[in-house]
Amino acid sequence: MTNDDGRATFRRKELRGSRLRCLMFTSGSPDQVADRLTRLVEPHAEIDAKRDTWLPRGFLAKEESTLEESQQLLASDHCQELINWWLARPRGATKPNWDIAATAMVGGQKGIVLVEAKAHHAELSDAGKSPGGNPSNADRIRAAICQANAGLGGAQAGWNLTTDSHYQLCNRFAWSWKIASFGVPVILVYLGFLNTEEMSDIGQPFRSAIEWSDVIRSHAGGIVPSTAWDRLMDVNGTPMRAIIKAVDLNWSVDSY
Repeated sequence: MTNDDGRATFRRKELRGSRLRCLMFTSGSPDQVADRLTRLVEPHAEIDAKRDTWLPRGFLAKEESTLEESQQLLASDHCQELINWWLARPRGATKPNWDIAATAMVGGQKGIVLVEAKAHHAELSDAGKSPGGNPSNADRIRAAICQANAGLGGAQAGWNLTTDSHYQLCNRFAWSWKIASFGVPVILVYLGFLNTEEMSDIGQPFRSAIEWSDVIRSHAGGIVPSTAWDRLMDVNGTPMRAIIKAVDLNWSVDSY
């Protein structure tokens, strides 16, 4: 929460994973943050502080984006279509949150950058979707992920997006595909924060960019084809790309 004196207060558990590093990464002047985001996705996209927006915006505006609720990152009609595609009964339902999301220019078109970040090994999960919640929503989500899997090429192309395992990974790729199907170019970034020593009691830190790349590729094996990473995918004429990046903030965003 943000206090009246302008200070942000966090529960301890909020600072024990990737969220802390994402808030560090998005803290600073708009020009500084836009430059960091651009370096994260170049040469595929560019973020401009005067043109683009992103969420969260550092420690004092720390809300993550659910995309379809903020309407800062996607057109309102696309937001509504996302809701209808994903949920049969949206009220009160939990929707995917993105660690960082930003508008961007992608190949000369207005697009979006979606970041899924991890700060240690324990943040990766191969669990399927929880059986709780509304059954009609579970059915709609299952159908949506199945549609995305087919749209990306299906089993013949090595895709196995499902609600039965690796649910977070699967919904990240499914949402990226759906947004690209609107004609909005998408850069999906799997971001590993390196050397998070203060979290080593709950999860093993990633030590290098190579280690992080190996970890995420292994985690995604059998779900996402190995050839999908850092390759241009075509979604009905709209580009979609999934990339793996690593950053060592070293407790100072200016060092990145």
